[in-house]
Amino acid sequence: MKDLIKKGILTGVGLGLMTKEKVMDYAKKAAEEAKLSEEEGHKLVDELLNHSEETRKELEKKINDQVKNTMDQVGVATKEDLNELKKMIDKLQKGIEGKTKRK
Repeated sequence: MKDLIKKGILTGVGLGLMTKEKVMDYAKKAAEEAKLSEEEGHKLVDELLNHSEETRKELEKKINDQVKNTMDQVGVATKEDLNELKKMIDKLQKGIEGKTKRK
């Protein structure tokens, strides 16, 4: 019964989008309905919270990867690109200042 409850809860991305409090509330209700012992209930809550965090991280990584790919395709400059340009400009300015001081 416990595995059936976990499978039902873990289906889809929904668990990754739930807040910690909602996951805990849902797990406690499910544990009560399944008549799990207190220890089994705590274990269920911990497992669901861990899975929720893992799912959230995986979803965040996929979103970040997709945004990066989209930005690359569109040709949007990244923060790193802008920092490199700033370094180049600073170097050029120092070179110009050095030449104007010599004259």
